[in-house]
Amino acid sequence: MKRLLAALLMSLAAAAVAADAVLRVEASEPRAFGYQVGDHLQRRVVVQVPAGWTLDEASLPKPGGRGLALELRAVREKRTPGASGQRLELDLDYQVFLAPAAPRTVEIAAQRLRFDAGGRVEEALIEAWPVTIAPLVQAEAPTRRGLGEMQPDRAPLLIDTTPARTRLVAYAIAAALLLAGLALAHLGPPWNAARNRPFGVAWRRLRGLPTQPDAARWKDACVALHEALNRSAGEVLFERGLNDFLQRQPGFAPLREDLQRFLRMSSAQFFGGAAREADDGRWLLALARKCRDAERGLA
Repeated sequence: MKRLLAALLMSLAAAAVAADAVLRVEASEPRAFGYQVGDHLQRRVVVQVPAGWTLDEASLPKPGGRGLALELRAVREKRTPGASGQRLELDLDYQVFLAPAAPRTVEIAAQRLRFDAGGRVEEALIEAWPVTIAPLVQAEAPTRRGLGEMQPDRAPLLIDTTPARTRLVAYAIAAALLLAGLALAHLGPPWNAARNRPFGVAWRRLRGLPTQPDAARWKDACVALHEALNRSAGEVLFERGLNDFLQRQPGFAPLREDLQRFLRMSSAQFFGGAAREADDGRWLLALARKCRDAERGLA
């Protein structure tokens, strides 16, 4: 029983070794058409060489071998050892030398690689491969309509500009936001400061003042205009300090008489209880507008 089992194992091992000891050839062929004189075509051959086999270097294709149509220009060789043998890679570069008058099919010549397999010679066959070579020009142009020598120019292919337009829109939006931010940063504070000038604020408070306001609204209007004078002067302004104020703020000099009248009126309103004049609301509103214009430099 043991002898039978040993014989069976030996048979299996021998079969495995025999299976491994087989040449395997794979060829990556070039396309079989579309060549003209001067073109190059490449053929790639991969041979799996069993362990212990030796390549006969003389059987390798040699550059310079030239037939009637093709010449082998270069041979690039790469050998990669492995556990079960060796991988041989051959890159064969051919050049077309045939210039036929009409399409012609020729063959890349077959190659045989020889190997020493432990006392016997084994060969790997690289089969021939057909390729079609076309003429550079036809002998004469066909007479069929649309196939003559002269052909109209083809319209150029249109390029999709959607991505470019999208980027331009995005850049424009970004630029607009940037400009808006710069404008807000540089123009916003001056505009806000101009809007919040003392007499500008007072004018907005007095703008709806009627011609004959009641006592409460009249008092509020006087307070608003006096606060503007105080803010502009930097101190509480009375009639005796008007000259100093006008020297510091010469833009208000044309309003000297009106400002004197207002300061007297304001003093009488808060401290003397004097009677009001006719159309005092209209006059006060006009004074507020003049002071606002003088503050802006428009008086």
